[in-house]
Amino acid sequence: MTRGLMRENFPDGTPFEAVIGFSRAVRAGNQVLVSGTAAWDAQRRVPADADMYTQTRLAIRQIERALVSAGAKLSDVVRTRIYTVDMDRWEDIARAHREAFGDIGPAATLVEVTRLAAPEMLVEIEADAVVE
Repeated sequence: MTRGLMRENFPDGTPFEAVIGFSRAVRAGNQVLVSGTAAWDAQRRVPADADMYTQTRLAIRQIERALVSAGAKLSDVVRTRIYTVDMDRWEDIARAHREAFGDIGPAATLVEVTRLAAPEMLVEIEADAVVE
């Protein structure tokens, strides 16, 4: 805990947390910051057969769970950052993002990267929320 600012970590047990040393979400005061999140399924694996749209939806679902554990919700999100390995499929990402955040309209960034932490990952998303 830092002086004067309440801080709480919200890990979710995905394999990379222990290896890298991070938490899925951190709440500091009225801000909830969600780490880069991929499309983990119930077995803690990225579904190898999931397309870009499906992976984006699954990642957003994971983000929503992290937000809820920290006392926030999707409608509190003010910014997203999306990393993809294939910008040619940006419309699939945009459709899933719009379905989750269209009414909210957070600031958003979409960037193509060479690769993500595992070869089956097509997309990874970060989210920042402010809770009233």
